[in-house]
Amino acid sequence: MSNRQQTVQRYLDGFRSSDHEAILDCLTEDVVWKLHGMRTTRGKAEFDTEIENPAFEGSPLLEVERVLEADDAVVVTGIGRGHHRETGSFRFAYSDLFTFQRDLIAQVDSYIVPLG
Repeated sequence: MSNRQQTVQRYLDGFRSSDHEAILDCLTEDVVWKLHGMRTTRGKAEFDTEIENPAFEGSPLLEVERVLEADDAVVVTGIGRGHHRETGSFRFAYSDLFTFQRDLIAQVDSYIVPLG
């Protein structure tokens, strides 16, 4: 497993336990998070507000199916479960494209698809 893949693993483990510090330690100061179709955050402070979105309860369950790496990018695909405060439990498929600047994540492009 490469250093960048290990960073992505720490990032995902941080989400699994809602560990803000662990997640933020993986990011550049000016990180951009594009949650396609929903929101874009810029910088660590704004990114931090989305780690535990108030519309959701608890930490997500994230299963990784594939990890691909090329040049300055790592792509992870998988299946997740979460709990929305109003609508209850839900499942989703996700694909995250992590773009690196040296050994830190500079941008995350997240694609999330609800599953029935």
